[in-house]
Amino acid sequence: MPASKTLRNKVQLITYPDSLGGNLVELHYFLRRHLTEAVGALHLLPFYPSSADRGFAPLAYDRVDPAFGTWEDVERIGADFDLMVDFMVNHISRQSIFFQDYLEKGARSEFADMFFTFAKLSPGGEPREEDLAKVYTRKPRPPYTVIERSDGSKEKIWCTFDYEQIDLDWWSPKTREVMRRFLFQLARRKVRMIRLDAVAYTTVQLGTDCFFVEPAIWELLELLRGYAAAFGTQVLPEVHEHHDYQLRLASRGYWTYDFALPMLVLHTLYHHSQRNLLHWLRICPRRQLTTLDTHDGIGVIDVVGLMEEGEIRRTIDGLYAKGSNVKRIHSSAAYRNLDIYQVNCTYFSALEGNPDAYLAARTIQFFTPGIPQVYYVGLLAGENDLALVERTRNGRDLNRHNYSLEEAEDALRAPVVQRLLALMRFRNAYPAFEGELTIGETPEDRLELTWRQGPHEATARIDLRDYATRIVYRDTDSGDLREMAV
Repeated sequence: MPASKTLRNKVQLITYPDSLGGNLVELHYFLRRHLTEAVGALHLLPFYPSSADRGFAPLAYDRVDPAFGTWEDVERIGADFDLMVDFMVNHISRQSIFFQDYLEKGARSEFADMFFTFAKLSPGGEPREEDLAKVYTRKPRPPYTVIERSDGSKEKIWCTFDYEQIDLDWWSPKTREVMRRFLFQLARRKVRMIRLDAVAYTTVQLGTDCFFVEPAIWELLELLRGYAAAFGTQVLPEVHEHHDYQLRLASRGYWTYDFALPMLVLHTLYHHSQRNLLHWLRICPRRQLTTLDTHDGIGVIDVVGLMEEGEIRRTIDGLYAKGSNVKRIHSSAAYRNLDIYQVNCTYFSALEGNPDAYLAARTIQFFTPGIPQVYYVGLLAGENDLALVERTRNGRDLNRHNYSLEEAEDALRAPVVQRLLALMRFRNAYPAFEGELTIGETPEDRLELTWRQGPHEATARIDLRDYATRIVYRDTDSGDLREMAV
């Protein structure tokens, strides 16, 4: 087995291919011009041809959408920054050649076995209502769509997410043949990690909730990990649910996501208490990617069991009260946003646009075990884009503002962004973060986190009432104690 493409412990930036400038070339320029010391890696959100969901309904993986650029543009970014890309395991576009061929030819299509028809799922061709009611979905609708062919015949097809995203049957040899080819092509490129999007929804077994069904999920994850590992590329299963799933993944050696941290940090700062946060810091996986913000909303389901029901409710109420412009309706059907387990809001807006609170939040994230990811809107301390949401009527667009190069460069000059960049540079350069975390004994409204490796030591001290944040560290040359205000 070839050596793994090592994922460095450096801050990662999450961005769409056209969100910092209009395409991959302009994104590469922005990264090289402004972020070479602050960012070590890039999670490049889908750049493939797609029919919906801003890239997450891919037609194929062997092409780059010409609106963004070429494979050469992607490879050049990958030469300068550790690169993570997406692989939507659960589904493929309704407009893909695979599904369109099936739509036209039905059972005669060479790709027919790639999809879950009701005839395949149930001997009688129509699953029982009680079985459908058990299925875990993030949207309040049945997990299927009805297709109609040119001859007028109709058929029900499994479809967990958007109607443009048709579920794949990974227990079909044809699916594995087609998708294996795509995965090989991605793993062979300058890609350090492949994010396995929505992988938990692949285990469709009637009579269960069809979510992360064991042992089937482990069989599929091992298959996908093996495909990528042959080329030294690592995989990251994306599972948005109870934190126990991350612990189970970690126990089997997988990288995981810390999707619990965003709500935990909001609760910590809103209510001036580190109690829940410290419990998680003691038990969370160490090989994880930490987030405060992503292209999706702020997860709620992830903190069940880490926060009491009343604490979760009060934190969500606080978010709506404090978050600039955000309203409950933005996370509802009226704004085409039916995910009942997420709240849409930029993280800077969720903290009332308070620079000190925001830098305290990022300091907590950067001192949490794992590799920190910063979403591009969060990098620029962006606030909710209410005008975009009203134009698109899509609630998730609150946190998906596209910056022109000029707009992004202007946003970099803001004092809060300059403070964040300084913190990112420190996190990337200081050796102690390769060591071990120690949690200090403090009053409930104070937080003290220390990383040590050999002679290197960095301690973050955060006042959870006024959000004053300082880092005390040993100079790497002299060994003298230094202090920086964040």
